[in-house]
Amino acid sequence: CPFCGKFFRDTESVLREKYIKTGKVRFIYRDFAFLGQESTWASNAARCAGEQNKFWQYHDYLYNNQQGENQGAFGKENLKKFASALGLDRSKFDTCLDSEKYNDLIQKETKEGGEAGVQGTPANFVNGALYAGALPVASFTKIIDDELSKLGK
Repeated sequence: CPFCGKFFRDTESVLREKYIKTGKVRFIYRDFAFLGQESTWASNAARCAGEQNKFWQYHDYLYNNQQGENQGAFGKENLKKFASALGLDRSKFDTCLDSEKYNDLIQKETKEGGEAGVQGTPANFVNGALYAGALPVASFTKIIDDELSKLGK
């Protein structure tokens, strides 16, 4: 979604550098595929890339090539081209993507997100508290720093 793209560009990279790579925070990524078939295909594609240890590279490539909701950018043929651009084994990737093997997991995570109060994306949880929307990086770092200070870190 466009707001996820904004979060990716403005906030996620800062969080990765400041908290995740330093080991201060554990980041768990879950799918919330609610924008139609392309959303589910893109989620499958990222997980298929993960089978070749390139989940995050593929995730980043998706956001860097995002155009809008269900406009064809994340159709299966484009997703396969993205895999080639990242040097993935296309045979393995294509087989994985075409099988839609992660559909059940994606649906499960989407359902669990809804049950936890997620109504749209991006949605982030920090120590169990839900923060919805593309919060500015300063707001997000304050939330995390406050939680870390409670833990004495």
